[in-house]
Amino acid sequence: MNTTDAPVEKLKRMIMNTTDAPVEKLNLIDTLQKLCVAYNFEEEIEDALQKIYNDCDIHHYNDLHNVFEKFKDVDRKFKSSLINDVQGMLNLGEAAHFAIHGEDILDEALAFTATQLKSVASRVSTHVAEEINHTLKFSIRKSVPRLEARFFLSTNARDDSHNKTLLKFAKLDYNILQLRHRKQLSDILK
Repeated sequence: MNTTDAPVEKLKRMIMNTTDAPVEKLNLIDTLQKLCVAYNFEEEIEDALQKIYNDCDIHHYNDLHNVFEKFKDVDRKFKSSLINDVQGMLNLGEAAHFAIHGEDILDEALAFTATQLKSVASRVSTHVAEEINHTLKFSIRKSVPRLEARFFLSTNARDDSHNKTLLKFAKLDYNILQLRHRKQLSDILK
C-alpha cells in the first residue's frame, strides 16, 4: 500500500462531504491549492465547486462587479467591518490581483485590503502576521507555486486550527516531489 493512500482517501472524503458549509469547503480547496496538492483531487474539487455553484444564491447577480458591491457601504466605500475577517480580507486581496484593466472595483479592493491588512498585522498572532506580510509582498498570482507551498506548510504547521491530515499529506507530497527532482537532477548530471 502506498504511504499516501490513507491521507488521500481521507482528504477526498473531506472534499466531498456534503454537510460542510460552502465557506469551509472553499477554505479547504484554497488550502489544497496553496499547498500545491490540489492536483491530486481535481475531480473531487470540480464536483465540490459545481455543487457550491449550483446551491449558491449568486445567480441573481449579473456580473462580478455586483458581487463585490455587497462589500460596500452607502458611501460606496468598502465596509470597515470587513477588517474583522482577516482571512476574508486576505482572500479579497488575492482575488483583486486578478483584475484586468477597467475593473475599478477590484483596484479599489486591492488598495483597501492592502491598507487594512497593514494596519491589523501588528494586532494578530505571529503566524497570521507572517501570512499578511507575505501576501502583501507576494501575490499568489505572481509567485512560484512550490515556493508558496513551502511557505504555507511552515505557517500552517504553527496554526493550532490546521488540518492535520492535510498538513501531513502536503509534507509527504512535497518531500516526494523533492526526491523526484533530486533524482532527475542526478540523472542529468551523470
